[in-house]
Amino acid sequence: MNGFTIRPASTSDLPALGRLGAALMHVHYAFDPQRFMKPDADAEAGYAWFLGTQLERPDVVILIAERAGDLLGYVYAGIEPRNWKALRDEAGFIHDLHVDERGRRIGVATALIEAGIAWLTEQGAPRVVLWSADQNAAAQKIFSRLGFRPTMIEMTREL
Repeated sequence: MNGFTIRPASTSDLPALGRLGAALMHVHYAFDPQRFMKPDADAEAGYAWFLGTQLERPDVVILIAERAGDLLGYVYAGIEPRNWKALRDEAGFIHDLHVDERGRRIGVATALIEAGIAWLTEQGAPRVVLWSADQNAAAQKIFSRLGFRPTMIEMTREL
């Protein structure tokens, strides 16, 4: 599998996960600084803290792609209950996917998504939902190739 493995994240991974999560924030902020949170000086620590709160939850999985002790990317997924506001029954939800430059074009994103979907399937999720920034055509191409289809369009108006 191109020299990387997929495994569950642990607390010892949190500093690296914080760096990857902050990188995800930077990418989204660059897409649309009015819509997405501005990564501040504490973004890495904040994201590490947040993902740390998710590690022990039974309805969540955080998986990492690792090569020779180096984290190449992660996926954060979970089971979301029925949501009347979103008009959606219970579903698996891929909240985050981020792959570092060193892990791109070698199958890391696909492997992480498939591993996340496998976990969600084991939990009984009837479907998997994810969001993608409108400008992120590269990610949308991967998601489409893996069987995802567009279902909603988020629109934002600044006040």
